[in-house]
Amino acid sequence: MDIEKLKFPIGKFVTPILINSVNLEHYINDIETFPNRLKKEVNQLSDIQLDTPYRPNGWTIRQVVHHCADSHINSFVRFKLALTETDPTIKPYFEERWAELSDSKTMSIEPSLIMLDGLHKRWVVLLKSLTDSDLEKSFVHPEHGKAFKLKISIANYAWHCNHHLAHITLLKSSKGWNTDL
Repeated sequence: MDIEKLKFPIGKFVTPILINSVNLEHYINDIETFPNRLKKEVNQLSDIQLDTPYRPNGWTIRQVVHHCADSHINSFVRFKLALTETDPTIKPYFEERWAELSDSKTMSIEPSLIMLDGLHKRWVVLLKSLTDSDLEKSFVHPEHGKAFKLKISIANYAWHCNHHLAHITLLKSSKGWNTDL
């Protein structure tokens, strides 16, 4: 399979031209259901399977799970900053370096699954409470030098959930790992 398809199994994120209440409901549902969908795909995997990279020179499934916890914690904080400050400049982080730390490479995925479950419950309550005015609020990412509106960030994180879930399901499919038996 083509390396680009392995990197981006559902395609790269494309900023939606129009975001309406129907789109938002769909995006929030993807975020809300992600912890359970992820858990369903990884709970029965062995350590050998968890330590298998989803592509050549890519992260292992274990690193992907821990990355999702790291990334979504950062996003939740960014949302709260945007809702309580005026166009705050957020702190970026080196996700590829975080993925190489021992907690991401070696520890059980259970703590990150628990974190994602609780975090997404809180995040979804927050997302469902946002007004039209709140959705227009933004944060500034210093690496990109521009403001990101919360409504776009919701779409981006729905994509992020599905993107990393696809890494796992594609690998499982290519290896013939059917853990539903």
